[in-house]
Amino acid sequence: RRRRGEKKMKKCLLRSFAAAAQARFASTLILAEHNNVVLNSATLSAVMAASKIGGDIDMLVGGASCGAVAEQAAKLPGIRKVFCADSAVFGKPVAEDIEKLILQIHDAHKYSHILAPASASAKATLPRVAAKLDVNQLSDVLSIEAEDTFVRPIYAGNALATVKSADAVKVLTIRPTAFEKVEEGGGSGVVEAVSCEGAGLSTWRSEELSKSDRPDLASAGTVVAGGRGMKSGENFKMIYDLADKLGAAVGASRAAVDAGYIGNDLQIGQTGKVVAPQLYVAVGISGAIQHLSGMKDSKTIVAINKDPDAPIFQVADVGLVDDLFTAVPAMTAAVGK
Repeated sequence: RRRRGEKKMKKCLLRSFAAAAQARFASTLILAEHNNVVLNSATLSAVMAASKIGGDIDMLVGGASCGAVAEQAAKLPGIRKVFCADSAVFGKPVAEDIEKLILQIHDAHKYSHILAPASASAKATLPRVAAKLDVNQLSDVLSIEAEDTFVRPIYAGNALATVKSADAVKVLTIRPTAFEKVEEGGGSGVVEAVSCEGAGLSTWRSEELSKSDRPDLASAGTVVAGGRGMKSGENFKMIYDLADKLGAAVGASRAAVDAGYIGNDLQIGQTGKVVAPQLYVAVGISGAIQHLSGMKDSKTIVAINKDPDAPIFQVADVGLVDDLFTAVPAMTAAVGK
């Protein structure tokens, strides 16, 4: 019995030492999201996620005239070094160019983890990086349980899978809404300039962005979203009026986007943006699984729908069964009184 107890204790100690060694030798490279002026708030969540892994944390800032962004990144807590690739090539980077830059930095430093917020650009870039490294990518990670163990959604968010990766390099995107943001300032990282030529496989031509004075949908504290129940794009004016009164961002379900009521840059759901505001107001949205996966982490959900059996009411904190064409104008008029 005594020998059995000693063996058990020895195994526990070996596991503890192994876990400590993994954390000690772990190192993470974060791909920064920014607009060449300031860091995107999603990057602050990525730093928090990297801190859960342990070990050294470096950040890669690729852009044009992005020195201020690199300096901002260096002041984030836990950041050891910021690699700044300041070149016109990365002013409006394409996935192939950023992939080449990431691999260049990784080849020089051999990171155990390469991490980025689950943005449109990262979703285009990191699978390429994973393929070149011959490893699997872990997408939309919600929780980091250990250096090699992660929780991510499957079946459109209806189930969570705990995944243990045996790959030498873990390439992952994290869902920013699942991690707290680190406080800015207090860090003492160093900035190192790096250079890299573009891959030369594709070129950025142009972009068309809708301009709005409203808060950014991905980071807004309040969101008002409309669905197919709005019946037309003209009726979305009710959504905009209520959003203006609440100081909220405007979103939409995929059904509303597919019907042409509103642009796809405002789509919320599995194939759109993932949001987790303090207040989410769903107007005329039935609550399809695809939509719920993009907003069910909201702190308070208010649903307005004339169908009492609509699935949206199953996740709503407050539900109003009423005709939205009556309820929304009344709510808009009541706000601020």
